[in-house]
Parts: sequence; structure tokens; C-alpha cells
Amino acid sequence: MKSDMIDRLLSFLDASPVNFLAVKNIADMLEAGGFRRLDPSMPLGNVQAGDRFYVTKNHSAIFAFRIGAKTLADAGFRMICAHSDSPTFRIKPNAEMLTEGGIVKLNTEVYGGPIMSTWFDRPLTLAGRVIVRGADVMQPQTMLLHIRRPLLQISNLAIHFNRQVNDGVKLSKQKDVLPLLGQITSRLEAGNMLMNVIVEELNKQCPVKAEDILDFDLYLADTTPACTFGVHNEFISAGRLDDLSMCFAGLEAMLAAGAADTTQVLAIFDNEETGSQTKQGAGSPFLSYMLKRIALAQSHTEEAYYQAVERAFMISADNAHAWHPNYAEKYDPTNHPMLGGGPVIKFNAAQKYASDAASAAIFAGLCAKAGVPCQRFVNHSDVAGGSTLGNILASSIPLRGVDMGNAILAMHSCRETGSVRDHEYCVKVFTEFYEL
Repeated sequence: MKSDMIDRLLSFLDASPVNFLAVKNIADMLEAGGFRRLDPSMPLGNVQAGDRFYVTKNHSAIFAFRIGAKTLADAGFRMICAHSDSPTFRIKPNAEMLTEGGIVKLNTEVYGGPIMSTWFDRPLTLAGRVIVRGADVMQPQTMLLHIRRPLLQISNLAIHFNRQVNDGVKLSKQKDVLPLLGQITSRLEAGNMLMNVIVEELNKQCPVKAEDILDFDLYLADTTPACTFGVHNEFISAGRLDDLSMCFAGLEAMLAAGAADTTQVLAIFDNEETGSQTKQGAGSPFLSYMLKRIALAQSHTEEAYYQAVERAFMISADNAHAWHPNYAEKYDPTNHPMLGGGPVIKFNAAQKYASDAASAAIFAGLCAKAGVPCQRFVNHSDVAGGSTLGNILASSIPLRGVDMGNAILAMHSCRETGSVRDHEYCVKVFTEFYEL
């Protein structure tokens, strides 16, 4: 049977179809857990042991802090990092494309590296943020949007017109993956179908006029609910396991952990799927600024921040590749993690991951202390691997750290597969880490 923890994960995934909504939901849960929101444009003020607060950046990244009994200079900090974004399709400006028969499709561009074919013939919807005119031109209003019904679909070409479809087809990002939005039934809909949908949805929150909508960041999302499957309900099927499952594991651990001597940090960055080089990404100095401000507030010296960095440890939590029983040849012969086998330490000789022998030993020791199994992943030497945010963050904040994640199948598919046991293991070891 599913545990309450897994039910919470599935609910979080369903409520978080895009980065903006994931951050809002994390913020809501932090506030329910006693964390207060700070405005980073205002003075930080006094920082006392036991203080709990968070800040956001761009509505798509969030950073939470529980201040330890000892100062940053004396004890450093324990940091878990993850990312809020996942591969999808972004709606372009002037997106409506009217075709024969009055059918309207939307012009999109690919975000990240999705397995595009997995998005076909699924009920899809729109989610993201809409920017609305405010009293101050420099401070427009941000409204979040999540249409909770099937609204669009990317339809396949019939096999009768493409007899080679099962032999592999190269897809055009500009032509083949444009979703159908609807069919015009009146002249008033022509050129206004998408805007009408947006206005109708926003008016469920508060009155909004079409002329007051200045811009939007909207993305496609699958409407099929997250679920478990398997004879024993041992597997998780959901979109965005990479990397919202790690975000949620870190959040649950921070809320469950007790107070400690060391300051606890949860850092959820955005734009990892496109390289992290944004103001809200792991390549930004924003987090280092926040940590430096905390150190200064505690010790009134910049030296305290540099001492804290040397005493800190980072867990970069981004999912790993599980061994696929149909494609054994794609995996390293001696380092291929299994679903349900526990958290995975990731290694790469080209330094695409932050792990080294020392940091891996520390994380393996944490797993042992928490009573959790631990696995290791290294790419097959003939198969190029990806990278993550750990080494990018470590290049700006020289932290000791490890890259790890839970093993999943079909990474970057519209729907990925994970393990119930692995998620429970991960929350357990994260909680152990925070309470050190």
C-alpha cells in the first residue's frame, strides 16, 4: 500500500506542472511549517538561532534557511540543492496559427531536452505565469495560471501516411510538435482563442481584462495524474520526477528535521535543464549573496562567510539513470543502479558531477547511519552523459559536495518511472543529514 509520504508526493507533482507553481507550493508548505517569507530587497536584520525563513527569485527559485544554534562561521551549513524546471514546450509570443477548417494550433519552442515523441496523443494543458499591468510600470503584477482540464493535444500522423514510423522518425521541433488548441466557432475567436482562455482562467482569481495582460511564460503540461503502479504499487509514474521528486524530498526533510547546531539550507534553483546560467539558476551569485548576508548579520565580518563555506557540505540532488531491463548494453557493466536500490551517488571523470571519493564517502556514511542502502552510477564509457547543478554551484561557492539522486527510468520523458522505496529512503537520509 502507498504511504502517506507517497500520497503527498503525488499530490505535489499534480499541483506543480511548472516551475512557478512548484515554487508557490513549496512556499506554502514552508509557511505552514513556520517559515516566514523575507524580501531580499530589504535589510536582513538580526539573525538568531532557530530563525526560519525563505526567499524567492523570479517566482521560479526558492531558498529556505533554518538558522543553527552555532553561527555559520563556527559550524558552516548543510545544503540540499535541486531544481524546479523540467523539459517541456514553451508557448511562443503571437502563438495562434489558424489552419484549414478553422483549427487553431499553437506555436511552441522546446524547453530543455524532452523525449518529444512521448508528448504525442496525450491530453495536455497550459500552466505558468501571466504578467498583468500594475500601478507602477516597473512593478507589474504576476498571476499564476494552471488550467486543470485537458485543453490541447499534439496528434501523431497516421501510420498510413508514414509507414516507417515504427522504424524511427526524426521530428521537426517547428512542425511536428505543435499542439491543437481548438476550432473556431465565431469570428470573435479568430486571433483571440488563447487570450480568451487565459482571461477566463485568471478571472477565477480576480477580475482581469485582456488589454491589461502584458506578457506570459506559459508551458505545456500533461494532465494525467501521477500514480503508482506494479503488483505491489512499487513504482511511481509521473511527469517531472526529474527533478521535483528531489525538491519535495528536500522539503519534507527540512520540515521533519529538528533544530541543529548547523544551519540548514534548501536551495531550489531554476533553469538547470537549459544550463543554469540565469539570475535564478545555480550559476547565479544570488545564493552566495544570501549566505554572506546571514554570516554578516551573525558575525559582522565577511570572514565569517568564507569560514562557513569551508565548513559546509552540499548535496546536489538530481535524479540518476536506473538500469533498464530492455537496454542493458547502454549501462556501465559494474555501476548501474536499480529501481528500489536506494539513493545513487553519481561520478564522472570529466567533472560533470561534484562527487569525489571524499564526498562520496561522506554521503555513503550518511546512508549507513540512516539505515538506507546506497548505489553508485557511472556512465558507460561509450555513452555521453548529462550534467547537473552541483558542479556549476561549486564553481561559484567552493563547497564540498556530492551529486546524487534517485534512480528513474525514461528520464526527460513526458512521464518518468521511479521507485516508492527510493523516495522514502531519500527523505530518510536527507533528514539525517539536516540533523547532524
